[in-house]
Amino acid sequence: MVAKVYIVYYSLYGHVEKLAQEIKKGADSVEGVEAKLWQVRETLPEEVLGKMHAPPKTDAPIITPDELAEADGVLFGFPTRFGMMPAQFKAFLDSTGGLWRTQALAGKPAGLFYSTSAQGSGQETTALTAITQLVHHGMVFVPIGYTFGAGMFEMEQVKGGSPYGAGTLAGDGSRQPTELELAQAFHQGKYFAGFAKKLKGSA
Repeated sequence: MVAKVYIVYYSLYGHVEKLAQEIKKGADSVEGVEAKLWQVRETLPEEVLGKMHAPPKTDAPIITPDELAEADGVLFGFPTRFGMMPAQFKAFLDSTGGLWRTQALAGKPAGLFYSTSAQGSGQETTALTAITQLVHHGMVFVPIGYTFGAGMFEMEQVKGGSPYGAGTLAGDGSRQPTELELAQAFHQGKYFAGFAKKLKGSA
């Protein structure tokens, strides 16, 4: 019995996507788990994206609400916009009204990961404000807590992430996820996949 873990993300400049890729590696390291990357649809026109110097999207497939219901567990990832998820991701979740009506996602585990420009730019509020979406769908929020161990208490280097989930700091856009941030993302994927597998096995 294979547990399907979907990693659904929106990434404008690639920072969240790098976390998503590492999370997938972590999830794939758990036997009996099949992890898949999905993007949500972009809502900005190409002209605007060009002016923002956003790189082209990768070939990860665009998810639809109905496909979301096929997962045994979902990890949602996005950059912050003023301490909350961006409009692109909110637009996708707003389109899941049919799933909410039937509670098709109820009981499924869900986790969060994110990117902010700086340490005080929403590393925790972005997750906190996103939990409301999970609650209305009846999903089970699975934080990483302090299971990442010593990496959670690192004080010698700047790092993203929190007990709510993996994270990175983008700065002006040139800063890329560090080895420590990627290691936390891998850990989240592995930890979450193990949880999803157990939950599916007990169903």
